[in-house]
Amino acid sequence: MILKEVHCGFFKLDGGAMFGVVPQVMWKKLNPPDDDNLCTWAMRCMMVRDGDRTILFDTGMGGKQDEKFRGHFHPHGEQSMESSLRDIAIPFEEVTDVFLTHLHFDHCGGALYKNSQEEILPTFPNATYWTNLKHLDWALNPNPREKASFLKENIVPLAEQKKFKYLPVENGVHLTENIIVDFYNGHTEAMMVPTIHLPDGKKVVFAADLLPSAAHARMPYVMSYDIRPLVTLQEKQSWYDKIANDKDSYIYFEHDKDHTLGQLVTNDKGRYQIVTAELGDLAPAV
Repeated sequence: MILKEVHCGFFKLDGGAMFGVVPQVMWKKLNPPDDDNLCTWAMRCMMVRDGDRTILFDTGMGGKQDEKFRGHFHPHGEQSMESSLRDIAIPFEEVTDVFLTHLHFDHCGGALYKNSQEEILPTFPNATYWTNLKHLDWALNPNPREKASFLKENIVPLAEQKKFKYLPVENGVHLTENIIVDFYNGHTEAMMVPTIHLPDGKKVVFAADLLPSAAHARMPYVMSYDIRPLVTLQEKQSWYDKIANDKDSYIYFEHDKDHTLGQLVTNDKGRYQIVTAELGDLAPAV
């Protein structure tokens, strides 16, 4: 099994929205905002080679949106989907599966691109794109709170071109023998969170927006973007009960601008915190 980072660059979101009810005086130490109260976040996707399958987990924002849209979110940085896949020598045509944790634009926008004829086409022509019917229906019929995050141009072409395949909405479903998927409903309806089981017994959870960064480890740090914040608290606690202080469990942070991996531990006061790690800490497993 091979596990690699696919960094799709950085973008900016309002710090208050990302940290919810936590006062700025506390969260600004964790991710300092700019003069417009915007904090920098990563779009850190992941590639796993498992047997004969090359699986990409999420795709970042992509590059097909107009300047007005990009002006709201300020995508920047040297990294991109193209450069990251080139660095790990994976042509787009070799990707067999694209696993979309959910269909918010910063997680699925790169699944499609716009060609010179303004046609919107799948970025990975030979891939199966994974979602679930419950979340797809939610995304195609969005509530006013989430409507700006579900862009039809990121979703409808994949459905129309019959690129989607659907996982059943049941915890513990297998994507492959070594990749097990659970479902969470606090951030959005039926978000999919995969756990990759490595050959040496280590586990890597691609946390998506269940835990977007190491700064969100403590229980009250819940995004205002979450549609059901109290459910998020329950889901975090249930998940934490499984992985806290487990030396073999790692969390892969999709949005942390500084850190790729971390392990959840409790300190001497019983509070949750993250001990950061990097992919090299998993060697030789990957």
